[in-house]
Amino acid sequence: MESIWSKTWSRKKGPALNGEIQADVAVIGGGMAGILTAWYLKQSGVQVVVLEADRIGGGQTKNTTAKITAQHGLFCSRLIETKGEEVARNYVQANQTAVEAYKRMIREEDIDCDFRESDAYVYSQDEDKIRKEVEAAKILGIHASIENHLEIPVSYAGAVRFPGQAEFHPLKFIGALALQLTIYEDTMVTEIQDHLVKTTCGSVKADKIVIATHFPFINFPGMYFTRMHQERSYVLALSGAGKLNGMYIGNEQGMFSFRQYDQYILLGGRAHRTGENRTGGQYEALKKSAKKMFPESKVSAYWSNQDCVTIDHLPFIGRYAAKHPNWFVATGFQKWGMSLSMVSARLLNDLICGIKNEYAEIFSPSRFSIKEIPGIMKEGGKAVKGLTKRFFQVPDETIASIEPGHGAVADTPQGKVGVYKTETGQIYQVDPICPHLGCELSWNPEENSWDCPCHGSRFDYKGNLLNGPAQRGIR
Repeated sequence: MESIWSKTWSRKKGPALNGEIQADVAVIGGGMAGILTAWYLKQSGVQVVVLEADRIGGGQTKNTTAKITAQHGLFCSRLIETKGEEVARNYVQANQTAVEAYKRMIREEDIDCDFRESDAYVYSQDEDKIRKEVEAAKILGIHASIENHLEIPVSYAGAVRFPGQAEFHPLKFIGALALQLTIYEDTMVTEIQDHLVKTTCGSVKADKIVIATHFPFINFPGMYFTRMHQERSYVLALSGAGKLNGMYIGNEQGMFSFRQYDQYILLGGRAHRTGENRTGGQYEALKKSAKKMFPESKVSAYWSNQDCVTIDHLPFIGRYAAKHPNWFVATGFQKWGMSLSMVSARLLNDLICGIKNEYAEIFSPSRFSIKEIPGIMKEGGKAVKGLTKRFFQVPDETIASIEPGHGAVADTPQGKVGVYKTETGQIYQVDPICPHLGCELSWNPEENSWDCPCHGSRFDYKGNLLNGPAQRGIR
């Protein structure tokens, strides 16, 4: 499984940190948000270094569908109802400003990243929802319209169109920015103490620290794990499927995402909460849908992505916690990481440089509403369920009962063991407990991985760490 972006771009890995250094700002995480934040800070005259555990763009950035858009589903009407017109207007304006910032940056820096402007559409089976969304978008200052004739081979009652959005190759883009930055790769951060960032190969003393690691790995303070969960979704790159001029996403459960890249149509869908894919079959279902919609197409690449979802569906961008006013965070982008990475970079640059930013309040990580209590209780319930399962549920499986090519938590004389048995019968055993906060892991047959249903950490069948917030693998 390798994304079309990884298949069509390569770069020599940069050096690792070696020893102790100092900087004005240390940015932890070399994805889109981290690289953009570092770039803006450098433009502001700040001495900044980027610390990346693997290689830049190697996390969620390489797995995005790379739509640069202020259209985040049918969100305008929902935000007006849940947050009020002022918050909704600021949110949509922040994201539309981000789209324009990408256009300007790519033009002024002459970045070759397969950029093209493209209209964005949200399609739905519900005509009333479409009309309501267009009316709400216009109230918020977006030039939206209803479209009844789309290029995509699915049923719909209509769609909301946002003109003047964009799409690009995300790795080519951050690769160009990286040439201007000081980046240390293969440099995993293990601990932060006030102004000191400790890594596996040295340390950085910095006045300010930005945590842009997709999901924050520091639990206290902040407690972001109580206010977010992670979801996985799947993408196929289809050759021979024709051409699309716009970007599309469905509003209802089970609908698909579409966009064009070069000769490929990228078809996405089948989203679910991380750790809740026990039966698998997501890729096969997506491939069957692709064959039905595009009979002459062939799968040229396929991959999956992971998204952080906050309780109120707005990201956390700003100061990490009151206890650490010099720490900053950007997380909770849902499926809109490209526009919100730019929003984050511009907002964090302003906060660090002491510049007033009109959008700071709506994205503040310290915000709280009584309306969020049910969501917090639900997330807490998921964690309790994971911990309860660990201590009180006895597995049905034994090592002998697991079929070749399958994995499961098995009951053994030594206790619970995570077992994966290859097609040839070779057995891999791991401790099925997530080192993040102790929840029991679930076997993901789609990707041969152990996934945490509580907070979304993932590990391969040998126990190596794939996704945080866990900071290490499992035994």
